[in-house]
Amino acid sequence: MTQTTLKLTFEQYLEYDDGTDNRYELFLGELIPMPPESGDNIWIALQLMYELVQLVDRRLVLPTNCCELQVIGKTQNRFPDLVVIREEHLEPTKRRQTITLNMAPPQLVVEVVSPYRSQNDDNYKRDYIDKLHQYQERGIPEYWIVDPQAQSVTVLVLVNGKYQATKYTGNQRIVSVAFPKMELTAAQILQTR
Repeated sequence: MTQTTLKLTFEQYLEYDDGTDNRYELFLGELIPMPPESGDNIWIALQLMYELVQLVDRRLVLPTNCCELQVIGKTQNRFPDLVVIREEHLEPTKRRQTITLNMAPPQLVVEVVSPYRSQNDDNYKRDYIDKLHQYQERGIPEYWIVDPQAQSVTVLVLVNGKYQATKYTGNQRIVSVAFPKMELTAAQILQTR
């Protein structure tokens, strides 16, 4: 007996409900279950959330996996570790926290890299290559890659449609175009205890 895999459009995916609390990425029309985050990754994202709510309306700062982004590519949606949405997103996302392609991009997206063995590992490539290209193409003005293993924070700022990266380590103060009043160092962001 042959089993065929159900292929979904993004619109069908938005309506999909399998009766569980599972989250899925839509990859080439197929549902891929997402594993839970590590405790350290969640803590880093929440710590950064606490800092950002000092600078913007707290309703705009969405922590780990609370906001889904529709993107272009083989994987059609992403669940960033932290998102700062825009005021205009509040009303259309009341029913479902999904920023679709017909909406303005969020102000900031942050990904905390899961543990990896080398730069060839999927966890590394997903945040440093795949998501970088998707977020750049989506027009997200600022994308941060927080890498606990490398003890670095890379801030990517969209300039003329391409990301320009600045890597911060230790006590270097993070410079954010989106949040210029932020007074955090890489070490403060990476602190998990």
